[in-house]
Amino acid sequence: MLLSLNKSRILNTVTLEMLARWLLGGVFVYSSFHKIADPAQFARIIYGYGLFPLPTIHPIAVICPYFELLCGLALILGVFPRGAALLVNFMLLLFITAISINLIRGHEFDCGCFSFSHDAGKSAVHLLIRDVFYLAMGLYVLLFRLFFPDRFVKSRA
Repeated sequence: MLLSLNKSRILNTVTLEMLARWLLGGVFVYSSFHKIADPAQFARIIYGYGLFPLPTIHPIAVICPYFELLCGLALILGVFPRGAALLVNFMLLLFITAISINLIRGHEFDCGCFSFSHDAGKSAVHLLIRDVFYLAMGLYVLLFRLFFPDRFVKSRA
């Protein structure tokens, strides 16, 4: 009975980690599509943040969406999931910082996360809460194997 309970618990823990990877990966893959399709519009969004030097805006607008796509796919497919989670968490920290700076400034901006249309119903505080939630998921994926290393030991039989 105890062995059965532990196997069920292990399965649920591994399943939760996998679902977190898929959800976070899906968010990053989905958010990359419109940026890849229209990098010029994404460059305007980046310019609107008022945080980056002019010469860096276009390279960021071109590279960032592909980086999001690659990291999202790595999370979904389970290819180097901790490395992908580390990079996603780094991006989320940058996003949280950029949103926070503009919130403190009182600057009105379009986040450009999932579309280029400014959604007046979404406040910067809502964006921060959402990104902190994504960061928590990313930390769970990143730290999962540290706290549950026995879940991934393969038998040598």
